Amino acid sequence: MVRNEGNMIITVASFKGGVAKTTSAVHLAAYLKAQGSVILIDGDPNRSATGWAKRGRLPFEVVDERQAPYHLVNHKPDHIVIDTQARPSEEDLQNLVRGDLLILPTTPDALALDALFQTVLVLKKLDATKFRILLSIVPPKPRKTGERAKEALESQGLPLFKHWIRRFACYETAALEGCPVYEVKDRNAGIAWKDYQQVCKELL
Repeated sequence: MVRNEGNMIITVASFKGGVAKTTSAVHLAAYLKAQGSVILIDGDPNRSATGWAKRGRLPFEVVDERQAPYHLVNHKPDHIVIDTQARPSEEDLQNLVRGDLLILPTTPDALALDALFQTVLVLKKLDATKFRILLSIVPPKPRKTGERAKEALESQGLPLFKHWIRRFACYETAALEGCPVYEVKDRNAGIAWKDYQQVCKELL
């Protein structure tokens, strides 16, 4: 695909399910829509992003990997977000790091972090540097799970987003209603959307 200056290809991947991979892909795409046209490629066999879109109306197109070539050639989006299958193989990761940025969401619990470290080991083996870790579903204060996970990741010298995504029930509502979280009627929806806005500002 011929790309213009400023266009971005962002891939979201994880070794473990339940870490807000699809939620992050959807909201990254929603944010980038304000910067230009966006296509979200749903490469997860579960088709979670596709189901999200079918239940309502997202402000961007969601296509699967079979439809993607047609849409990329004919629509020429400014930005592409790719939601991948869980547990990518080494070969998958080698292909995924060819974009502008590979985002690795992880919850701050020990099991998720163990899976994340497995992914990072493979990326280091591939000499990949264009990746960044996103802490997600972080429990609210006074729990300090997020702070401890951030310190642990930083102590390893791993690339990490400064901001993280807190745990809010309104994300589940957004998925059920087929919309970005900012359209949900919930007192925490604006705060939840602001979390993704802060993360996305680190991209641009």
